[in-house]
Amino acid sequence: MASPTDTQPPPGKPDYRVYRSRKSWLRRRSGGDQDELAQLRDDARERPPKPPRRRLPAGRLVGWLALVVAGWIALSVVAFLVSAQIQQGKIAGASNQLLGGAGYPLWSPNTILVLGSDERTQDTREPGAQTGVGRADSILLLRIGGGANSRLSIARDTIVDIPGAGRQKINAAFAIGGTALAVRTVENYTGVDVNHVVVVSFDDFPALVDAMGGITYRGGCVVSRINGGFRNGGYTLRLPAGKSHIDGRQALALARTRKNECAKNENDLTRARHQQKVIAAMRRRLLSPGAFARLPLISWRVPSALRSDMSGPTLLGLFGALAVAGSQQSHVLGTFDGNVPAGVKQAAVRRFLAG
Repeated sequence: MASPTDTQPPPGKPDYRVYRSRKSWLRRRSGGDQDELAQLRDDARERPPKPPRRRLPAGRLVGWLALVVAGWIALSVVAFLVSAQIQQGKIAGASNQLLGGAGYPLWSPNTILVLGSDERTQDTREPGAQTGVGRADSILLLRIGGGANSRLSIARDTIVDIPGAGRQKINAAFAIGGTALAVRTVENYTGVDVNHVVVVSFDDFPALVDAMGGITYRGGCVVSRINGGFRNGGYTLRLPAGKSHIDGRQALALARTRKNECAKNENDLTRARHQQKVIAAMRRRLLSPGAFARLPLISWRVPSALRSDMSGPTLLGLFGALAVAGSQQSHVLGTFDGNVPAGVKQAAVRRFLAG
């Protein structure tokens, strides 16, 4: 039998009891977070520090950007020259014999005859449209290069002597004898030597404007119905006064507008001014930042939208001269009845050559 002293704890040792309890979920979660933080600190001590990020020097960034821009321009130039080479030779040889006599358009004054032809392909559905060789719906002389910078529109109803065809409206010369007779007629009438000719077809003009992303027209209200308007299978143009962004078909309709329901007194002279506004708007668009992204497409479309006696490099020089020339002095030669007094004609030609 054990004595009472056997059940007492030895002297000097405390008497304690151990109780086990389940930790609460909050405590377990807190402890887990602390363990994770401790592990992250240990990993950070063992992991070597990241090297500082190297920034691309500003000079190198500018160099790369300049290289991209130069490549984009080079691609556009190649597209232009290839397209121009494909289109070259579409002007009859008789015209080429009358042309030339000036230097490179970028630095030498050149006189360019621009003819807007209303000829259509045989499958056209536009009522009243002429197929084959039509009349010249617009006649424009450009003086460009070497400091020269002026425009002279000749109203299409101006009565002139057409070599071999008698006295008729000047726009008939193109229909009778093509570009060669049109050049001879304009030279005889104005006394100005034409160095190059450009023929713009109505079929191809809208695609060129659309390739630019459209153009911005600034002017008065225009409501015109080309060949009877939409109801008769033609085209109806409606532009409010002020500034309007227009596409290729609208630009073509504006250039052809002769009767304006917003301004009953407009006539063929007003149409010539509309055409000059369209050309000015196209030039502004080509020089805008928005056109740069479209530059290769525009470069491809320009030669295919026109016919010219000029080779690709010469045509490129012409557009280069137009780009750097600034705003052009614009003049319109014509009268309401088509009979222009000799003094009026001579004064207009002098202003054109001096511009």
